[in-house]
Amino acid sequence: MSIQGPEPPPLSSFHQSKMVSFWLASIVSAVSLGAAHVSAFDISRSDNLAVYWGQNSYGATHSDTANFQKNLSSYCQDDSIDAFPVAFLNVFFGAGGVPSIDLSNICSTVDDPIFPGTDMPDCSFMAQDIQFCQSRGKIVTISLGGATGAASFSSDDQATAFGDTIWNTFLGGSSSVRPFGSAVLDGIDLDIEGGSTQHFAAFVNRIRQHADGANKKYYVSAAPQCPFPDAYLSTVLNAVAFDAVYVQFYNNFCGLSNGQNNFNFDQWDDWAKNTAVNKGVKIYIGAPASSTAAGSGYVDVSTLASFALQARSQFSSFGGVMLWDASQAYANNRYDAAIKNAIRQGGAAPSSSTPITVPTSSRSSTSSSSQPSTAPPSTTSHSTTATPTTTARGGSCAGVSAWVANVAYNGGDTVIYNGHLWTAKWWSYGDTPGGAAGDWTDGGACSSFAAAVPTVHSAAKHASVASVPTSVRGA
Repeated sequence: MSIQGPEPPPLSSFHQSKMVSFWLASIVSAVSLGAAHVSAFDISRSDNLAVYWGQNSYGATHSDTANFQKNLSSYCQDDSIDAFPVAFLNVFFGAGGVPSIDLSNICSTVDDPIFPGTDMPDCSFMAQDIQFCQSRGKIVTISLGGATGAASFSSDDQATAFGDTIWNTFLGGSSSVRPFGSAVLDGIDLDIEGGSTQHFAAFVNRIRQHADGANKKYYVSAAPQCPFPDAYLSTVLNAVAFDAVYVQFYNNFCGLSNGQNNFNFDQWDDWAKNTAVNKGVKIYIGAPASSTAAGSGYVDVSTLASFALQARSQFSSFGGVMLWDASQAYANNRYDAAIKNAIRQGGAAPSSSTPITVPTSSRSSTSSSSQPSTAPPSTTSHSTTATPTTTARGGSCAGVSAWVANVAYNGGDTVIYNGHLWTAKWWSYGDTPGGAAGDWTDGGACSSFAAAVPTVHSAAKHASVASVPTSVRGA
């Protein structure tokens, strides 16, 4: 039953945005102060679920935008996911010597304002999303590297200074360049899949030094591939303390789809107990969240649960499961919720509390202004809208990474975008495949999504990185 009366005058978009911002802030505050049943993240548990967010992996191999990556708070509505590595900070030293991040359809240098003199996008509209997830007992960290990451150091001094930069930009420090505004992330994750990890120990140690004097807990994790020792991360893994290691059991002979005989969790458990600096480090089974999330290694939930429960019964270092990534998990019938329920410690039933529905924030402007945006978030979710402009014969997407906004490509480089295979006609930076600039040739829809390797976590070849521009676009 409804009671009708005079219609109130319509609110301006500015006032609607202010109301949404106030509503979201109020809910976050209420959850933080009043929801005593929400448990804080506990790294010592053996049923944690870490899920990467930020790269819209589903969108790389599909064109149906309804299942594209949503804003971060959308994935914090229940207690399925415990940790979110935000992927990726893929450029260490960009314009002005400042790092750069790319979060695909949510925030990038193409679709969002950038901080003056840098190539760092202003994603401050995400602050409330991050704080909401933290208020729900989840941790949110920044993942460095990725398959197309320009990630390396030339000396310990440079690595140490970079530790200061990351601390001030994302963690407990302060800087005029803070892409997530007032939000303070919970740590760092290393997903180094190329180049050299020389001097990375100095970087992690610097983060640890800052964290030791902080008033909150900060976490350090890494995501090596399953062959032991990892080709890129083994040196730093042996040199400094890690809290969690998300081992990628896919895209390799030791992938989950190759069965128990090739599953080498025992080697990682031995490393944790006998070599790792932190003997309490937790090892996670990393898995693709769907058949299109990796080139190989995907298994159904019951099979993954079998691997996880057996590992937990045999190895005390077992910490839980890692998934790549959130968009794939949600599109695959909530693969994340299914595996979480399967590994809940002690067989506890899923929480019966009603999920809190929060209006998901989005960028307040798609202006290319170099000034950081200060407008409050709106309720309109952004998704990648560029679509293929030609009809072409499909090709294999095996071993091809997704297009990234803040990486430069040479002519002939191939990428995946909106489920299509694209080839760069010439040097290209920041120009969307299928966009008006015409930098890319559409090779048609990928002939097999199962063969595609979206963006990261790939054992196959990656798109070559022509360069990382060190001057601001348009400067």
